[in-house]
Amino acid sequence: MADDYVSTHTTAEKLADLRRRLEMAQDPGSERAKARRDAEGLTTPRSRIARLVDEGSFVELGALGRTPGEADAPYGDGVVTGTARIGGRPVAVYAHDKTVYGGSVGVTFGKKVCALMDLATRVGCPVIGIQDSGGARIQDAVTSLAMYSEIARRQVPLSGRSPQISVMLGKCAGGAVYAPVTTDFVIAVRDRAEMFITGPEVIRSVTGEAVSTAELGGAEQQARNGNVSYVAADEAEAFDYVKDLLDRLPNTVHEPLAPYRAPDEAETDRDRELETIIPDDPNAGYDIMEVLTRIFDDADFLEVQPDYAPNLVTGFARVDGRTVGVLANQPMHLAGCLDAECSDKGARFTQICDAYDIPLVYVVDTPGYLPGVQQERAGIIHRGAKLGFALAWASVPKVTVIVRKAFGGAYAVMGSKNLGADLNFAWPTAQIAVMGGEAAAVMLQGKQLAQLPPEQQPAAKQRFVDFYNENMTSPYVAAERGYIDAMIEPRQTRVQLRRALAQLRGKDLPAEEKKHVIFPL
Repeated sequence: MADDYVSTHTTAEKLADLRRRLEMAQDPGSERAKARRDAEGLTTPRSRIARLVDEGSFVELGALGRTPGEADAPYGDGVVTGTARIGGRPVAVYAHDKTVYGGSVGVTFGKKVCALMDLATRVGCPVIGIQDSGGARIQDAVTSLAMYSEIARRQVPLSGRSPQISVMLGKCAGGAVYAPVTTDFVIAVRDRAEMFITGPEVIRSVTGEAVSTAELGGAEQQARNGNVSYVAADEAEAFDYVKDLLDRLPNTVHEPLAPYRAPDEAETDRDRELETIIPDDPNAGYDIMEVLTRIFDDADFLEVQPDYAPNLVTGFARVDGRTVGVLANQPMHLAGCLDAECSDKGARFTQICDAYDIPLVYVVDTPGYLPGVQQERAGIIHRGAKLGFALAWASVPKVTVIVRKAFGGAYAVMGSKNLGADLNFAWPTAQIAVMGGEAAAVMLQGKQLAQLPPEQQPAAKQRFVDFYNENMTSPYVAAERGYIDAMIEPRQTRVQLRRALAQLRGKDLPAEEKKHVIFPL
């Protein structure tokens, strides 16, 4: 690019020179790099942005930026940045260009992304990063590391103010992974995204462990590790998921979403179907999604982190046309027990909803925290405490529906009134106690049962369990003591949630006069 300077004198010549430069900036990578990209069937950064945003809305910024002091430096410096609209709402978006320096971060790259984030902070809009990077630009030495830090520093004022979303379309290694996982949501494309601190070659040379790239940091593996919010089959699905997220999130916490059209309160088949979902056998499993797709405005439930800690479902729904965040136990996994991983998952999701002023709905069916040596070693004490801490700290409206079991400490952290839920409802199928009847029989009657003849023990145990369930786990015991605000029929749930959240819409708690809370370790 050393010969790109053209002497210009007339306006026509200057216009021609500008058009020539902008044309060169459209796809500035080397012919070899572009040929490799095309051979692999990959899309360009500008086509990716065009697929994501409203047609014709993208305004590029910094198209003519390039590495200073390098006469042959290509335009763009490995990243395309600009503003656009998605669903008519403003966003800031950037996309790595793998054909320019491998999409690695250099000084101009960093300055472009930082300028875009500063703009988003000033105007108040979401930031979406389309990631496909070679990491730090080795030849830039400390400058590249400085730019990583500058980008990371700008994530802090944006955090909890405007949504930040990362779309992983390629490799992200080393320190480069920290920027995307610090954003609110990470969407990764299956068989394309790779995320790890150290690659397979380094691990093999240092520890002797042999592992493939997919096993180490593929999209599905990182989803199971808790680092990915959603795994998409391809780019199109990834971008559609981003749009679905933005449909449920505000531009900023100070600019709430306008409500969607909501159904009226007339009873529907969906409401009536709730009467038959909970099994008569309290130990039988069922899919909590059968409940979640019926108690909100419609069946449209956007799940977040479905592949991580599936014993707790987290996601977004709508009540009376407004977004709500949902935490629900899943009896199909670990019987709905809480463990260390789902506690982390639930606590972070609670934080996200609280930050963006999104009400929380807890749907409860859990027999307690998962016991075991492995859980103790995994830090269930401090990690489990996070879920209750997040509940107590959140100031948004919080409504709880207990559909079946709510035992022990898991009862407390899953939206109990004692930890700050505003309104608690229970179905007649609910069971609320320190523990279930089977466990209570062992704890309270174990010695007495052992003294009976073996043939009498099962019947005696069942008599105790029946008595315990009738007198100790009955939801009416909790209702009599004020821990349940209303016992409701399952078919009434959708309307009750609507009325409850309408009543809580004006909830306002005074700000605490301190810097911030300290989460459990």
